[in-house]
Amino acid sequence: MTTTVEQEAPALTPGQSPLMNSNIPDGPLADKWTDHKAHMKLVNPANKRKYTILVVGTGLAGSSAAASLAEMGYNVINLCIQDSPRRAHSVAAQGGINAAKNYANDGDSVYRLFYDTIKGGDFRAREANVHRLAEVSVNIIDQCAAQGVPFAREYGGALVNRSFGGAQVSRTFYARGQTGQQLLLGAYSSLMRQVQEKRVTLLTRREMLELVIVDGKARGVVVRNLVTGRLETYAGHAVLLCTGGYGGVFYLSTNAVNCNPTAAWRCHKKGALFANPCYTQIHPTCIPQEGDYQSKLTLMSESLRNDGRVWVPQKGGDPRPPNQIPEDERDYFLERRYPAFGNLVPRDIASRAAKLECDNGKGVGATGKSVYLDFADAIQRLGKQVIKERYGNLFQMYEEITNEDPYKVPMRIYPASHYTMGGLWVDYNLMTNIPGLFALGEANFSDHGANRLGASALMQGLADGYFVIPYTLGDYLATHQPADNLSIEHDAFKKATAGVEEMTAKLLDIQGDTTPVEFHRQLGKIVWDNVGMGRNEANLKKAIEEIRALRDQFWVNLKVDGKADTLNKNLEFAGRVADYLELSELMAIDALHRGESCGGHFREEHQENGEAVRHDDKYCYVAGWKFTGDASHPELHKEQLHFESIQLQQRSYK
Repeated sequence: MTTTVEQEAPALTPGQSPLMNSNIPDGPLADKWTDHKAHMKLVNPANKRKYTILVVGTGLAGSSAAASLAEMGYNVINLCIQDSPRRAHSVAAQGGINAAKNYANDGDSVYRLFYDTIKGGDFRAREANVHRLAEVSVNIIDQCAAQGVPFAREYGGALVNRSFGGAQVSRTFYARGQTGQQLLLGAYSSLMRQVQEKRVTLLTRREMLELVIVDGKARGVVVRNLVTGRLETYAGHAVLLCTGGYGGVFYLSTNAVNCNPTAAWRCHKKGALFANPCYTQIHPTCIPQEGDYQSKLTLMSESLRNDGRVWVPQKGGDPRPPNQIPEDERDYFLERRYPAFGNLVPRDIASRAAKLECDNGKGVGATGKSVYLDFADAIQRLGKQVIKERYGNLFQMYEEITNEDPYKVPMRIYPASHYTMGGLWVDYNLMTNIPGLFALGEANFSDHGANRLGASALMQGLADGYFVIPYTLGDYLATHQPADNLSIEHDAFKKATAGVEEMTAKLLDIQGDTTPVEFHRQLGKIVWDNVGMGRNEANLKKAIEEIRALRDQFWVNLKVDGKADTLNKNLEFAGRVADYLELSELMAIDALHRGESCGGHFREEHQENGEAVRHDDKYCYVAGWKFTGDASHPELHKEQLHFESIQLQQRSYK
């Protein structure tokens, strides 16, 4: 199997797929990025004006990339599904953003952030990418502070940090429980400055439905105007995909209902490899589900575990209110099992521990599917006002949803789908195996391995947009892509548009009796029950069979009212659910093939005393799946992972 890759690449590792050349620079790990930048080819300022870059998405990765590239002189077309870039789901991130500033003088460094991230991802991330992320993290804080992001400060004005899971230092910068919102407003202000300067054309309420490939390169997109229903095409010299992850496959998740992986999945079906789809993150601190007809779940920031203590009654089925259960009858199970990290263990470990307690009959609340997060000790030690200053908006949100006051009674929390570490495969330069198609932020797979540490998603999105893609995109354009004048009248655009029209007509013509939302709800239950926190061979095979059966029903019984040439939310959701029904099967296939436990991928057959057991001799690779035309028979490609600075070992947070 061959592909068109127009770059002089390092020799492939024996047994590695030619589609997955990581293009990692030579040299010592700590010098790779600096040396790489110094030897990249450049586009001179006068020529930048001749290029048009398509940026899909306006979250932290998309807004920062669009603003940075426009500031450099490129023409940028920025598209998003929201009515404003400010509504991108990055706005929902609460707890903070990591950076190796060592302001707390507690021993942090670029290497320690790098090591914690590799270890937190259970040694399944690409070492060079993670080190670069740790390097540029220190620049992100300076950039955002200069934009006016109101990070928390000490009385004297110095920036203050707090801790997050998987680290024994305080490196997380935050703005109360609204960090994502404030960072997005900073990126948005930079973006809108470029819109005002007419270097960015901002197109809202557009959903990308197809990638246009010309002569083997990504050269455009087909989008649906969600207000008018009309299909529109846009041509450019490169396409940057910044559209987030696929956590909504579980139906109930902390993601906004509109979040979806359709853009990434359509790129996958045009040839882009999808890497490690089984690596999904279940967040331990979410408000529990209360009924079958909720549309989403609500996150409670990981930062709460700085001061909140997680516990369950020692006696299963204890009917007493939490404040009536004495200390000696409580089990602070995270502190007991992981004394070195306590309540700040990584998310995958905390989630499985909470699930285990509930499965053993110690869960609390009406459903028995929650554990307590208690702030009584912190309030007594620090005072209510301090806790209010740190977490006030989160406490208010919790009380509005549950009608329980967390200042007086413990919060009830339970794990929920939150983030996805898998995504489109990219090389060191953030380019997929399709030349000219780049993936940034959560849309790619590159930095978090099998489990993302808290406060690292915002770090990655801004690192990719502000500090990586401005260099690597220029190198691609200077080396491989002349500033030609490609027209949307090219046959490739007409063919791509016709394919989208055919898919739309197919969805509308079924006229069955089941809505897209109901199909999504059924799919979510299959995936959560069988490809969720605990997985085993029998359940994964069962999930694959049930997903295929549900997909068959979808194409027979789907009901979509309305027409294509107008605003039609049912049609929007139908297309996304069609993609979920294929992506979910790939998740299960990937999980079935990976016969080990690592990070968020926990195979029950591969554990020891409840802890994940990896098999580095067999699975120390990135699994990249190629679409073959049949969702049930993807083709596996492998990128072997190599570690120069870190010795592989079983994770321990005890």
